[in-house]
Amino acid sequence: MRKIRFTEHQIIAVLKSVEAERTVKDVCREAAISEASYYNWKAKHGGMEAVDIKKIKDLEDENRRLKQMFADLSLECRALKDVIEKKALKPAIKRELVSYLTTQFAISLRQACRTLSLSRTVYFY
Repeated sequence: MRKIRFTEHQIIAVLKSVEAERTVKDVCREAAISEASYYNWKAKHGGMEAVDIKKIKDLEDENRRLKQMFADLSLECRALKDVIEKKALKPAIKRELVSYLTTQFAISLRQACRTLSLSRTVYFY
């Protein structure tokens, strides 16, 4: 049996149809969902409009994106604090530091080169 995904608008429509003096059993039968699904939806989306659900999803996406940005920046900050103790003026030394960053902090070569202001072409030269 194929799993059906309902959109926010469909979920809100099912919840509103029960509020319109219909029984849960009838609405669930028409929508081809279980009563448990209905009550889960009611607990999660009860009293909301489709606009509210969209705002919540947008906020969750923004929160996820900001957490990822914070994690990247904190990793880069830790890497810079570790590397700043070493004076790197020559490209050969910067190459060694890029290798150090990629192994110790598990960051990509591109990000390590950008952190140390070293172009990747110079790194591979």
